[in-house]
Amino acid sequence: MQPEMVSMQIILLASALLVFGVFMNSSSAEDKLVNLTRLQMFVDDLPDMPRIQGFEVVNGVPKPRSFKIGMYEKKWKFHRDLPASTVYAFGTSKRTATVPGPTIEALHGISSFIRWQNNIHSTKHILPWDPTIPTAVASTKKGIPTVVHLHGAIGEPESDGNANAWFTKKFEDRGPTWSKKTYRYINQQQPGNLWYHDHAMGLTRVNLLAGLLGAYIIRNPDVEGPLGLPHGEFDRTLVVFDRAFSTDGSIYMDPTGNNPSIHPQWQPEYFGDAIIVNGKAWPKLTVRRRKYRFRIINASNARFFKFFFTNGLRFIHVGADSAYLGKPVASRDILVGPSEITDVVVDFSESKTNNAILANDAAYPYPSGDPVNEANSKVMKFWILGHSEVDTSRVPEKLIHYPAPELSSASQTRYIAMYEYTSDIDEPTHLYLNAKPYEAPATETPKAGTTEIWNVINLTEDNHPLHIHLGLFVVLDQTDLVKVEEFKDCMTKLNDAVKCQISKYARGNKTEVPAHEKGWKNVFKMRPSAVTKILVRFAYIHSNASYEFDPTAEPGYVYHCHILDHEDNAMMRPLKIIR
Repeated sequence: MQPEMVSMQIILLASALLVFGVFMNSSSAEDKLVNLTRLQMFVDDLPDMPRIQGFEVVNGVPKPRSFKIGMYEKKWKFHRDLPASTVYAFGTSKRTATVPGPTIEALHGISSFIRWQNNIHSTKHILPWDPTIPTAVASTKKGIPTVVHLHGAIGEPESDGNANAWFTKKFEDRGPTWSKKTYRYINQQQPGNLWYHDHAMGLTRVNLLAGLLGAYIIRNPDVEGPLGLPHGEFDRTLVVFDRAFSTDGSIYMDPTGNNPSIHPQWQPEYFGDAIIVNGKAWPKLTVRRRKYRFRIINASNARFFKFFFTNGLRFIHVGADSAYLGKPVASRDILVGPSEITDVVVDFSESKTNNAILANDAAYPYPSGDPVNEANSKVMKFWILGHSEVDTSRVPEKLIHYPAPELSSASQTRYIAMYEYTSDIDEPTHLYLNAKPYEAPATETPKAGTTEIWNVINLTEDNHPLHIHLGLFVVLDQTDLVKVEEFKDCMTKLNDAVKCQISKYARGNKTEVPAHEKGWKNVFKMRPSAVTKILVRFAYIHSNASYEFDPTAEPGYVYHCHILDHEDNAMMRPLKIIR
């Protein structure tokens, strides 16, 4: 053989090994990540997601509606210059399925019956998952377990999307708490913004990363109409999340855990530098010089956003999570944790420029992580038309008033402690609420129709957005802990805030609750090394009526951290309502 041919074979072999290493060796997995600095921002138009009416009209009268929404594996283009990505998407058909899924528009007082259909036939997930954490696994090893939770819903436990009520394609495999194919959403609660997403045990983070999420709005024209807020084409939902991509267009998730000898894949937080809005990376939207309403949902796994406009435009807050505020509140920026919803009006007639970038300035992990970079500091761009126009919409001085929280009405006071556990290399291994795994019997057992005070004690260094199913709450105050390590040592030994004399330690600086977050919420950001006092109501806030369903039924509800990587491992506890 000629020497040059031997040399060429060596070069080819070396090249092949290099390619194999880049694509197969997890230690060099980041080598195949897309260089986002080479992607041009603001080239894709902001999509308006398909809308599904959650009711039907018969002879002019709204009536309950039954319909089906499927989950499909398909290709989706997140950016003009990226190859199409394999995703899991919601839709009425594979062809029409989108990421995020269709926006469901329900009507207050009219039930919607949805059969969520798992049409994902693959036996292997498109993203790496970790079998060493509590995880839904089909007994046949075929199919991808999924179950849908309507975040913010006040409804029956059987339709809440319990993490163990998962199912695979054609309901061939079902989790231990699965009970029904068709979920009933009674829509009797106050008007507001919700969102639906997967909630399968141990797979929530990967199923949402894959695309299983969408918006849900409950409207009440009799109450909302007189407000005169922007509506129709001037009322837009923005579903925002972050992703990383491989050069082949696939969604990237690190396949190696931070403690690989304990958890081969699990990482404490997922972050991607591409910011996606309504399924497109850094999209653009042309707007008129008038008021627009934006219902902004942070559907990220772990990323907090601190939104602001680069040209100084204001946000006028009209709602938070699933409820209206009592009166509008103006601000120049908004901190939105994972799963939180902020409902704002922006008046583009106030702009002195013809464009405005919605930007982000939240460290990741929040609050003490890395500063934003060029990619993840931009969200989307608004092109503002030059001429002004008549705008008949308004932001009234008063919005919708709900009863103020009454401490005297609280029937019980509870302490909820957040713990993070680490390995001998000081890397997180798992997180617990009240030092208990999810499988331990419920210790939070509120009575239906009552109000409780929960003191949430964050003993970790991260901010944790706590989400409570069924209940709504008002944040009363936030107090820093003093002598944190001393208190933490006691809590680690006793797991009892009273015995550890919490009153002796919860006497540091107080942080004011932002005015736009003083209304009724279902998620709030629990500050590290602090105690956050909330008043939780297990009843409607808009009326004195009792629930139309049995909240004590199985499988009950849950509360959990909404950083999905934490929720999956295993920062979630059962919530059992009693009579």
